[in-house]
Amino acid sequence: MKDQYGRDINYMRVSITDRCNLRCRYCMPEGIEWLPMEQILTLEEITEACRQAAALGIRKIKVTGGEPLVRKGCMELIGMLNALPGIEQVTLTTNGVLLPEYADELCRQGLHAVNISLDTLDPVKYTAITGFDQLPKVLDGIRAMETHGVPVKINAVLQRGVNDMECIALTELAEAHPVDVRFIELMPIGHGKEMKPVSNPEVVEQLRSHYGADRVTPDFHTHGNGPARYYHIDGFQGSIGFISAIHGKFCQNCNRIRLTATGDLKPCLCYSDRISIKNALRTGSPEDVKELIRQAIEQKPAAHCFENIQTVTELKEMSKIGG
Repeated sequence: MKDQYGRDINYMRVSITDRCNLRCRYCMPEGIEWLPMEQILTLEEITEACRQAAALGIRKIKVTGGEPLVRKGCMELIGMLNALPGIEQVTLTTNGVLLPEYADELCRQGLHAVNISLDTLDPVKYTAITGFDQLPKVLDGIRAMETHGVPVKINAVLQRGVNDMECIALTELAEAHPVDVRFIELMPIGHGKEMKPVSNPEVVEQLRSHYGADRVTPDFHTHGNGPARYYHIDGFQGSIGFISAIHGKFCQNCNRIRLTATGDLKPCLCYSDRISIKNALRTGSPEDVKELIRQAIEQKPAAHCFENIQTVTELKEMSKIGG
């Protein structure tokens, strides 16, 4: 289905929980309260929402959280979504801590690819950023998915004065492994407004300075569903991607909507506007659900406003939204 600006909306990010087993401050600061489970969509309700979204042209689904692997039944849900008519791809975003435990089952359920959030390879910094000493499990998870042949992307968010000097070490994961490493500019959502971001143009210049400009060249191959712009470094197995919400606005090509764990459709991450489909899922008809999804797609704004923090209206933490 096309929105009012002619963009083909074929991708839906689906948050299945607000809970997480880590505490990254820009996403889930200490003191945050969990939502009661009765406010969270059941797996069957999530599947029905995706069924109706597929009827409108959604072809790719990203399962997110919080941390989706802490939700009981996550693996079965991936299989249920894969079985829906029209759905061509089901992928997962995770912090990677539980991947060594669940890699086999995720593959049996048909997972197509995985994004792993990882902001540092320094064990001390990892504990400081996430609140837990779990880096070895994340690295084991990367290796487990590599063994299964599942495409892996590493998502890193750099914060000035915290891990801004980590970009070279993280980049070299793509030299040692067939993974794509992507740098995502910190978005001014929730506690992210209080952090000091690092711009992606700065990171590109660091890579060119370190490796030599002639070795860092644009990579125009398709690497997934999102807006990342990629570079290849000569001799590397994977590529380096940049998702630059602030310094490389990509709204003209946006192809997504978001479904929160509580059943709210968000046409844009930047704004508080949302349409609830929870009641329609629980007491309405499939056509009611489909019509609300249609409305959410039609209401997508032309662009976000992250470059002007004062006009950002979304006040919830990222864990409550599903990134």
